Amino acid sequence: MTGLQVALCGGLTIGLACALLAYRLAPSDPHLGDVLDRLGPEPLARSAYGDGGASAGIASATLADRLGVWAMRTLPGSAWARTPRRDLAILQIGETRFYGEKVLWAGLGLIFFPVLSTIWALLGLPIPLVVPALGSIVLATVGWFVPNYNAVDDAKRARVEFLRALGAYIELVALERRSGASGHQALATAADVGDSWVFTRIATELRRARYASRAPWESLHDLADELGVPELDDLADIMQQSSQDGAQIYTNLRARATALRSAMLSAEIGKANAASERMYIPASLLGIVFMAILITPALLRFTT
Repeated sequence: MTGLQVALCGGLTIGLACALLAYRLAPSDPHLGDVLDRLGPEPLARSAYGDGGASAGIASATLADRLGVWAMRTLPGSAWARTPRRDLAILQIGETRFYGEKVLWAGLGLIFFPVLSTIWALLGLPIPLVVPALGSIVLATVGWFVPNYNAVDDAKRARVEFLRALGAYIELVALERRSGASGHQALATAADVGDSWVFTRIATELRRARYASRAPWESLHDLADELGVPELDDLADIMQQSSQDGAQIYTNLRARATALRSAMLSAEIGKANAASERMYIPASLLGIVFMAILITPALLRFTT
């Protein structure tokens, strides 16, 4: 290694250390929820294991959960950038596990290049120190945001599945109302029919509302806001209107279910059309290649 490379690596290390120190000591406006979570371990344990897993203790948590608890207590709240809480809620993933996965991915990216350069050095193929140093920083940064991308991508598919089940649920609620059941009974009975995670999630919220002496549509409003599913909010509005003015909502529910299915069908058709258009690109390139093969001999004869 030359002296210039050593100076560059030393300057890079010192600059990074100064930047991290300034970032750690700089005043910030922390999120109130993050501050309260750091004041005691109990909320962290509950968020890691769900509603009923706090009694299990941190000792039975996964490695990601433990790292997430440590990171939430140690790292500043601004280090997490934007936390996709709605996406995590629909995926039923605790924030501690999400933060632990971020730390794991960043750690793997940080040690990948040093391990690889060590193996190459043992094989007699040393590489400059600046390559693993810069590569580690880049991979750690990319790995830090990998859980965000995974959460957003998985949440999109989960919301599509949620909407499909929600259309069936609205139809069941309409049938229950047609048979003479009240709004409370229609929502609860329809939720108990299905055994998918969507029906289970709705049934759980309705049971919580019943135990807390709340109106079921209020819980559905909260669930729609928590999961980022406005279609569920529309169902809650319809049921709330029915309870207030006694409107006949069978037709409204059927129309809402039909509109939901039509919107999903239009979205699927749009995806199919986009995929078909993408298929034209390789076919067009193949046609260009064949045209080039046919024209090339004539061009060669013309030039000679």
